[in-house]
Amino acid sequence: MHATLLKALFVAMPVVALFVYSARLFVRSRTAWSLLLMGGSVCFVVVIFTHIAEDLRLFPEMGWGNPHSIGHYLDLSSAVGGIALLALGVLARIRTKIA
Repeated sequence: MHATLLKALFVAMPVVALFVYSARLFVRSRTAWSLLLMGGSVCFVVVIFTHIAEDLRLFPEMGWGNPHSIGHYLDLSSAVGGIALLALGVLARIRTKIA
């Protein structure tokens, strides 16, 4: 196996755990902050899938690994969106717990 695939599979474990946690939280509470957490975890799942697809050379027309390809921008936008949505969801949850 290649190093990128091993890293993606290793990081996939906590990402899948985060996704399952946020999905259960959303089903139980159906609040805006749980939806933000769910959106952030979905973005991180997309990041994992893009790294797996890059290493396995799936969908070569996406131009995986090239700096100005659609695959690069999909990975980058998913990572930034995941960080932003997850941070907003956690902050909103903390704020509602305090108030």
